[in-house]
Amino acid sequence: AECGKRTLTQSSKYPLRGNLALESSQINYSPVSWEEYFEQMEDVNVSAGLADGGDVFRVYRAGDAGPLLLLLHGGGHSALSWAVFTTAIASRVTCRVLAMDLRGHGEGERPNDTNLHASISDVANVIRASYGETPPPIVLIGHGVGGAIAVHTASSMLLPTAVGLVVIDVVEGSAMDALHSIQNFLKGRPKSFKSMEHAIEWSVKSGQIRNLESARVSMGVEIHCSETLSSWKHDNADVSVFSSHGNMMLDVSCLSCHSVYKWRIDLSKSEKYWDGWFRGTSNLFLACNLPKLLLLAGIDRLDRDLTIGQMQGKFMMQVLPPCGHAVQENKPDKVAEAVAAFLLRHRFAEARRDTAR
Repeated sequence: AECGKRTLTQSSKYPLRGNLALESSQINYSPVSWEEYFEQMEDVNVSAGLADGGDVFRVYRAGDAGPLLLLLHGGGHSALSWAVFTTAIASRVTCRVLAMDLRGHGEGERPNDTNLHASISDVANVIRASYGETPPPIVLIGHGVGGAIAVHTASSMLLPTAVGLVVIDVVEGSAMDALHSIQNFLKGRPKSFKSMEHAIEWSVKSGQIRNLESARVSMGVEIHCSETLSSWKHDNADVSVFSSHGNMMLDVSCLSCHSVYKWRIDLSKSEKYWDGWFRGTSNLFLACNLPKLLLLAGIDRLDRDLTIGQMQGKFMMQVLPPCGHAVQENKPDKVAEAVAAFLLRHRFAEARRDTAR
């Protein structure tokens, strides 16, 4: 596949989900546009007027009525990890959705560091730049690192119209225990891919994203096209070309240029922030006065503080069938059902007429 070009197939919006027993040659691994799931994409400048132009964050929107679901993705992912979930939740309740790329992630012109406290300010600034001083009622929904950011943002009172908090598969105790294994995971995955299709195929077959439909829309932002140096074949040897300003004369017929796709963010470089992402999150979550929902991919993820809090009825909790860490990508319908039930129970949203019983 050529750099920057994507093959979009309208008829494959809902591919053969969960039927990966088919031969690979029969499965469509081509990327799908965000436009299949969101109504609008916008680059939000949160510091307009500054000499350097300020920080710009890529956001995706859907819906024009009801509460605003502010979706915060996990580390190494992007706003498009919420794409299939957005379609699923919008079919169940009347709501608005804003999914944003966090700093260091996605396609916005934003800082590359992943500092927790700066990320909290980013979230508040994006909402202020998008809705002014009177945003609609907000339900914060975060996955992984995004869940930790959602908890801290809700606790900081930076969003006065926040009415609810949903945290997906992030628990301080289990997250802290797993930090040592993150580098091993990052070292074990491919450093590059020869095409976008191969990256999507790898993500599904490796289990990083188990839902083909979601992988086809989200992987397109998690990796990017990076051209390699041209190669000059001479005397059966490959010689890298280091010409400058055209001073070196070469027979262009001997040149070959090819592209590779690499991870957009080098998550290993954010290691110094990992501890700060999660430490203290459980107690902050329990102390938050908003109605809360905790969605987990396994009961073993609960730590001591949350176990006690859950027994005391301080929050709603639902354990989903084993589905891996990328919960909202792997089981978007299950997550949407749980979130819709939470929204309806607290009367934050109304059921869509075509789905209400």
